[in-house]
Amino acid sequence: MRLLLLLVSMAISQGFVQVPLTRRKSLRKTLQELGLLAELNSNIQNLSSKYSSGLQEAATEPLANYMDNEYVGTIYIGTPPQEFSVVFDTGSANLWVPSVSCTSAACTNHHKFNPHLSSSFHTSTEVVSISYGTGSMRGILGYDTVQVGSIIAEKQGLVLSEAESLFLYYSHFDGILGLGYPSLSVSGTTPVFDTMWNEGLISQDLFSVYLSSGNGSVITFGGIDNSHYTGSLQWVPVTEQKFWQITINSITLNGQVVACQYGCPAIVDTGTSVIAGHPEAIRGIQKAIGANPDIYGLYNVNCNKISSLPDIIITIDGMNYNLPASAYINQFPGSCSSGFQSTSGLWILGDIFIREYFVVFDRSNNRVGFAPIVKS
Repeated sequence: MRLLLLLVSMAISQGFVQVPLTRRKSLRKTLQELGLLAELNSNIQNLSSKYSSGLQEAATEPLANYMDNEYVGTIYIGTPPQEFSVVFDTGSANLWVPSVSCTSAACTNHHKFNPHLSSSFHTSTEVVSISYGTGSMRGILGYDTVQVGSIIAEKQGLVLSEAESLFLYYSHFDGILGLGYPSLSVSGTTPVFDTMWNEGLISQDLFSVYLSSGNGSVITFGGIDNSHYTGSLQWVPVTEQKFWQITINSITLNGQVVACQYGCPAIVDTGTSVIAGHPEAIRGIQKAIGANPDIYGLYNVNCNKISSLPDIIITIDGMNYNLPASAYINQFPGSCSSGFQSTSGLWILGDIFIREYFVVFDRSNNRVGFAPIVKS
């Protein structure tokens, strides 16, 4: 069963009590007031160009691949740190992990955060509910230290779940770390990436994602590792600063436009395993590739015919992005299924697309960059 981590609803309880927090002025803010920030950034850019890896004051987070369905990394919360595995999800904007107060079955087989064991934890009385394409949770908003790779963000807002849907029992992750825009965040809680940038913990206001079907998948905060892609990055403007939303010009199969003939909005979503789109268009694609539905809602394909199936071409900002059948067909021992799925909302370019194209999420310029990956 595929996970569509698309934030679609939220509910916040009445009677919210603001927890006062003492916040020190960041180094970045101080340098900006002194007129030295531009000079510092210039020096960093010059220094970083000397490194062949292409990284610029960046922090990398390795991601484990579970059957091309979930990509999970490790973070640490609290003092002393408690370990959690999370999906880094560009389709939402909040961080949440299970709490020791959670009584749902989904919490019984995952790590649970104990706020009483963290000397840096602060709580609030705000109740937050988040629903995804599949799965939902409800919990209490709190604040604590969060470590991602080598980056340590203090007083980071996070939700401690007290109830989770049964679907999450089967997930390989404990929680979700959202990487969408702040406008997508529940109750205005600052997303983790924004905290990194606001506190001067990274030198560039961007992050990049490399997903592989094998080993070596990674997310890089504050830099771009050019060893993961070939050619040049093609930049596409973000059309709405909520999700990482762009415009698809068209989707073509066998020379015929099968979807988005007049353009359609789409989001680039690391938390979704499939490519999802409008039901009518998806039905047409399933028919064209010979995919037939089964009783579980999957569209099965004859494994012996994969080599003869056509490429699907997704045109974005005038550039063609080819997806071969080996990319859009999920292959398992003894069965194969289509990687396309219907949704009533925006089109979603999920992991099927991202495994073929390295992606840079550039907040400073509100754009997304794509380039063909170097396959391992």
